[in-house]
Amino acid sequence: MENPSKIVENGVVYSLGDFDGTTVHYDFYQILHYLEMKGKLLFGERFKIYKKDRPLIRKLCAFMIRDYNACKRYGLDCRKGILLTGPVGCGKTSLMKLVRYIVPGKLTYEMIPTRNVIFSFNHLGFKTVQEYGDSGSYCFDDLGLEPLGRFYGDNANVMGEVLLSRYELHQKSDHRLKTHATTNLSATELEDRYGQRVRSRMRALFNLMAFDSNSPDKRH
Repeated sequence: MENPSKIVENGVVYSLGDFDGTTVHYDFYQILHYLEMKGKLLFGERFKIYKKDRPLIRKLCAFMIRDYNACKRYGLDCRKGILLTGPVGCGKTSLMKLVRYIVPGKLTYEMIPTRNVIFSFNHLGFKTVQEYGDSGSYCFDDLGLEPLGRFYGDNANVMGEVLLSRYELHQKSDHRLKTHATTNLSATELEDRYGQRVRSRMRALFNLMAFDSNSPDKRH
C-alpha cells in the first residue's frame, strides 16, 4: 500500500505526518516545510511562507485535508468552498494553487482566472456559463475584477451567472464539487459588482478566509 503521508518531489521524499494504515495524522510544520519547497518549485526560489501568514495557512490546510475537528474549531463548513480575500499581492493566488498539492492523488480543483471565463463567454456565449456552472471543482481567481462579457452585442455579468449556477449545483450535489475563489474586493464591493442576490448565494457557497488588510505586496 502506498503511504499517503509521503510525497515524492524530484526523487526527494517529504513527510506530511504519520500513516497508521488507515488514517494520516498530519503534522502542520511538516506540511509547511513541504509547501515552502513546493512553492519554490512552482513560483521560483524567492518564494517563502511568512510567519504571520501561518494561522491563515493552518486553517486552509485543515480544510484541505478534511480535519473536521479543526474545521469545527475554526468555524469552517466542509460542505462549502473557500473565498480567500486580501490586498493586491498578498499571495492569495499562489496559496490556492499551492495547497492543492497536500492532498494525495489528483488536484482537487482547477484554478481558473475569471478573465478567462469572460474570454470564453465572448466566443461561446452562455455555453460557458453552463460549462463552469454545472460541473467540476474550480477556484475562480480575481473574482470581481473581470470585465463584463459581451456576446452578439449583449452585455452579461458572466461571473454572477456562474455563481448562481454554482449555488444551484451546491444545493443539489453531494458537496464533492467545490467552488472556491480569490478576490481583492470587500463584501460590499462584491455586492455592488454582482448584486444582493448573488452576494446572498455566496454566503451559502463560501467559507470566508482573509489575509490581514495590511499584508504587504509580496511580489517584490
